[in-house]
Amino acid sequence: MSGRNSGLATYNSVSVHGGVASADPHRLVQMLLDAATERMLTARGCIERGEIVRKAKLLHSCVILVAELRGTLNMAEGGSLAQNLSALYEYITRQLLLANLNNDTARITEVLGLLGNIRSAWVEIGPQVRQSSQHVQPL
Repeated sequence: MSGRNSGLATYNSVSVHGGVASADPHRLVQMLLDAATERMLTARGCIERGEIVRKAKLLHSCVILVAELRGTLNMAEGGSLAQNLSALYEYITRQLLLANLNNDTARITEVLGLLGNIRSAWVEIGPQVRQSSQHVQPL
């Protein structure tokens, strides 16, 4: 069984890395959102099962992913939308840290809802973003 799990892990790693290599910037952000969501769901389950060490690692990973999302914001050109998202990502980070400290599934659930709303909006604008990027002429 160990060999099977190792093979599955290798397949998943290759699949993710291949997806990242071929993804456009819009898709990369979506992948970050999906990865954070997946880890939060798993961490919430870890709290319920008492797997505290694994929960801590997963939530730490979520904090890093949210920092990456925050780092993708164009603060110079994004105006109030970028500022609002930055503040929301900061809030999400605080909630994740508190959830980790207090084993608080309610905070994780709240953050999952917030990220779900962001992801839904992000997916909705995908076709527009891809269409407008096709019209950009290379220098």
